[in-house]
This record gives sequence, structure tokens and C-alpha cells, in this order.
Amino acid sequence: MENPHAERQAVLLERILKNASKCTETILELNHCVEEILRANTSVKIAADLATKYRKNVQYNMEATKGN
Repeated sequence: MENPHAERQAVLLERILKNASKCTETILELNHCVEEILRANTSVKIAADLATKYRKNVQYNMEATKGN
């Protein structure tokens, strides 16, 4: 006679493994999508960095010329 408790545990363990596998696949797909987004936004980041540096330079020059 088989142990019904062991059967139930085996079924639950199988479900957990399937769900963990699906979760892993989904996370890998999400990571891939995030990498694509980061690559696509590279030019936007560069433009934002340039604009920030430009603003800082303008601010510095404005303050430097106030004293003259």
C-alpha cells in the first residue's frame, strides 16, 4: 500500500518545480528586455549627461562673470 501523504508531496513538489521553472524563464526574458531598453536609451543618457554638463558650465560662467 502506497503512502498517500508521499504521493501528495510528490505532486506538490512537481508543481513547485514547474512554477519555479516558469518563474526563471520569465525573469530571464525580463532581463533580456531590460538590456534591450538600456541599449536603446544609450543615446538619451548621453544627451542628458551633455545637457547636465552644459548647464553646470553655464551656471559656473554666469557666476564667474557677475564679479566683473
